Amino acid sequence: MSHQLPDVQASSPDVTVGLSQVGVTGVEKLVKLAREDKRPIVLTAEFEVFVDLPAWRKGADMSRNMEVIDEILEDATREEAYRVEEVCGDAAERLLEKHDYTSKAQVSMEAEFMRREQTPASDRETQHTVDIIASATATDDGTREEIGAEVTGMTVCPCSQGMSAARAKQTLENLGVEADTITQFLEEVPQPGHSQRGHATLTVEAGGDPDVDLNDIIDIARDSMSARIYNLAKRPDEDHMTYEAHADAKFVEDCVRSLAEGVVDEFDQLPDDAVVTMKQSNDESIHQHNAHAERVVEMETLREEIAPDE
Repeated sequence: MSHQLPDVQASSPDVTVGLSQVGVTGVEKLVKLAREDKRPIVLTAEFEVFVDLPAWRKGADMSRNMEVIDEILEDATREEAYRVEEVCGDAAERLLEKHDYTSKAQVSMEAEFMRREQTPASDRETQHTVDIIASATATDDGTREEIGAEVTGMTVCPCSQGMSAARAKQTLENLGVEADTITQFLEEVPQPGHSQRGHATLTVEAGGDPDVDLNDIIDIARDSMSARIYNLAKRPDEDHMTYEAHADAKFVEDCVRSLAEGVVDEFDQLPDDAVVTMKQSNDESIHQHNAHAERVVEMETLREEIAPDE
């Protein structure tokens, strides 16, 4: 004679306090990202899965959460998802369906993504690493999905560069060089400034299918700093990166503004209520601290700020 195991999770807790997030973290899965006319990209992804818990229920069904996330991610791996945020959205919607006590389900994912590219001067093939960020939140009102990336690059400080330019100008004047020649020289030869490795993060959250290409997000983020960096660099490439960075010196705040410009230029199709998150963090080379700037804003507001007269 078999006996039914008690459902302890469904009982009432001693302290009736609701919880906003209950779930599992550190769930690792393989996800195939499909590409047209190319082999799919296989990502080793780490997921976090959460549901909300009402005050009257003691615990969430952890085994059911794992069952659902396993099921949907195994399906996604076999079917080759075209958008990683869609994998999160499908999982969040199914979690919502399978938990009758839940009003919100959240699934987030991070993965390392390798892209092939050519070095800027020597034209050698190399690769660079990007951290993909994807998530989704499902409620009875619908599902909102987020896609984004964190990339590395380099920046040069305009302030220290300005001081170097002033010193160079004074030195050239002392050597008797004509003013017009000094001006022309400083325009063509960027002066030194302290440089640092920068980390740009750009994500876009929207309901439905905003059709945001992950590669476009990566390119906007890489171009928001003073210069792109490359894992492989021959001497001509090093010279290229150094010149490009010093020719476009940027404060950490300027990098976030460049992200904003790139989003408005590239993603005109985004709805007004799409939420754009832009962050820039610089590993300062002449300080022990880091510099940071960020902005979280709806697309409608961002459009108005970038092009107020249109």
